[in-house]
Amino acid sequence: MTPPTVQFTCKLDTIAIVVQALLSRLPEGGVVLLKGDLAAGKTTLVQKVAAHLGLQDVVTSPTFSIQQCYGETLFHYDIYNQGVEHFIALGLLEELEREGYHFIEWGDEELYGIVKAARIPVLMVEIEKANAARHYRIIKDA
Repeated sequence: MTPPTVQFTCKLDTIAIVVQALLSRLPEGGVVLLKGDLAAGKTTLVQKVAAHLGLQDVVTSPTFSIQQCYGETLFHYDIYNQGVEHFIALGLLEELEREGYHFIEWGDEELYGIVKAARIPVLMVEIEKANAARHYRIIKDA
């Protein structure tokens, strides 16, 4: 049985272990809520997932566009500016039902509860700066 929470502290060159841990917990896809301060590495993690999935797209933060799609399997959202209510009002909650991996920067416990209530597989990832490394905490049941 997979533990509900796992933690890693790693540098960019060893982030693959975090990517593998994430994808192994969502083998059929699902939602990953990313929490962390500015420049914590949320978009960097999505870039590494895209590379792991073999996608050639240039992954950038969707801060002003709210949503970026990469191929048919990777979706990237940023709700920093508008919040959960705006995300729902735009109909993006329904987007989370599409097959693939949905990474939402600035996700919180409220959104976690909404996604879980919709019976969509969901993880929370907390990212903290740790000098030249990052500390990742993957939570299955937040």
